[in-house]
Amino acid sequence: MKQVCLLCPHHCALDEGQSGRCRARKNVGGSIVCGNYGRVTALALDPIEKKPLRRFFPGSRILSVGSYGCNLRCPFCQNSEISMADERAPAYFLSPEELVRRAQALTPQGSIGLAFTYNEPLVGYEYVRDCARLAHQAGMKTVAVTNGCFSKEFLEPLLPDLDAMNIDLKGFSPDFYRWVGGDLETVKDAIALCAARIHVEVTTLIIPGKNDGPEEMEREACYLASLRPDIPLHISRFFPRYRLADREPTPVETVRQLCAVAAGRLRFVYSGNC
Repeated sequence: MKQVCLLCPHHCALDEGQSGRCRARKNVGGSIVCGNYGRVTALALDPIEKKPLRRFFPGSRILSVGSYGCNLRCPFCQNSEISMADERAPAYFLSPEELVRRAQALTPQGSIGLAFTYNEPLVGYEYVRDCARLAHQAGMKTVAVTNGCFSKEFLEPLLPDLDAMNIDLKGFSPDFYRWVGGDLETVKDAIALCAARIHVEVTTLIIPGKNDGPEEMEREACYLASLRPDIPLHISRFFPRYRLADREPTPVETVRQLCAVAAGRLRFVYSGNC
């Protein structure tokens, strides 16, 4: 019997044993379950600024954890080895209790908690939720680095267990989001919801010829400023990756120009990879 996954706008209708577009959620026994629960593909102690978060405990470090799967199909993905992978990806199991213990053990090295990142963490919604609750009980922080293309009905209950997010706003046109297999309005709604509850920073990766126009950045900055002009925006430079390996990197001057446009509306604008 088919079951529909309601976590994101794709609403995948799955037969028994079938995985969704994200490759991480599947129909098991008539229920949609988190197939990548606790399946860790990457674990590293990172500077918080690498998430990137510039205005959330600056100078601290955080234990970053990744699994596999993603609900978008960005042809420029920087972590395609795991984001585009399925259950066959090399991984090992870490229970929420063990992951939090590892984060606690790193406190002397400046770690403040957990960051779910590298792949799209929210396709593993239940694992993020369970780990975040335990981390809070242990007095630690939890961060999610996400594309934000998820339903309000799932995001809202998760927010009390999160402390910060970096949300990718990949472009500011419906055409761009059709290209990456997502939905702009869903992401805008997610940013508005999350920014009203927790610390949120936004990242836009600039792809030459796709989302590098000043008019588009002006619209994006106006939208973010309408929510809160102090939302930090990270404008990052594209480098050849995945299916766009034949493209040239974003010119540094383009990033600088777009930063200047955004700075006309927002208080905190940062350029990345320049």
